[in-house]
Amino acid sequence: MTIPVLALTDLRKSYGRHEALKGISLTIAPGEIVGLLGPNGAGKSTLFQIASGLFAPDGGEARLFGLSYRDKSSEILRRLGVVFQSRSLDLDMSVRANLRFHGNLFGLSGKLLAERIERAAEIFEVTDLIDKPVRTLSGGNQRRIEIVRALLNLPDLLLMDEPSVGLDPTTRKLLGEHIRTVRDIHNVSILWATHLVEEVEHADRIALIIAGRIVMTGTPAEIIAASGASNLNDAYIALTGVKPGETEAGSSAQVQA
Repeated sequence: MTIPVLALTDLRKSYGRHEALKGISLTIAPGEIVGLLGPNGAGKSTLFQIASGLFAPDGGEARLFGLSYRDKSSEILRRLGVVFQSRSLDLDMSVRANLRFHGNLFGLSGKLLAERIERAAEIFEVTDLIDKPVRTLSGGNQRRIEIVRALLNLPDLLLMDEPSVGLDPTTRKLLGEHIRTVRDIHNVSILWATHLVEEVEHADRIALIIAGRIVMTGTPAEIIAASGASNLNDAYIALTGVKPGETEAGSSAQVQA
């Protein structure tokens, strides 16, 4: 039996009176791309914070590679890559210096680290940017560098929380193509959280999340069929009652969910 790279079971998390997650269950198989699709305020970022080990759930369990953060956090983090919604590059350092610093945190150095930086940069077409200061790069290129950084340790699971925020449609499409290339080359599993339907059209499966609950999980074709719609955009509206890009009605403005 294949062990899921991510297995969330009945996850619950509250911030005061706001219940951000209300019993989330989700699994991801090795090499699978899963899109976590839902409006702002649905609970996507809270789920990511638990999956990445930043927060502990109030209830339920998160297991990565069959392991728990309670007793195997170091082993989990060595096999994990994370791209958070907020930008986190040092703007005054060069791209190469940012990547070297991150690689060093994983015990990488010398020729091995240089080779990993070069290979990931080639996949994301940023080789010519390696020695430029980060602050001189466009938002799209900074985002690509952050994903390159998250791949240096050759993770078994890549978590991406709204990685295309602020990017134009062309750059978003290119980002999706690069991510699928990485999966095909390294067999990395990917959980991509977004509120944009077009970003998950090519995912292996989509989990629709609304108000802290996953209301349906299936392939894009299964979700379209279940809704009776003719395309994924209309299926999303039919199954959730939320138009793509909208903030979920009634979500708390003071909680990043």
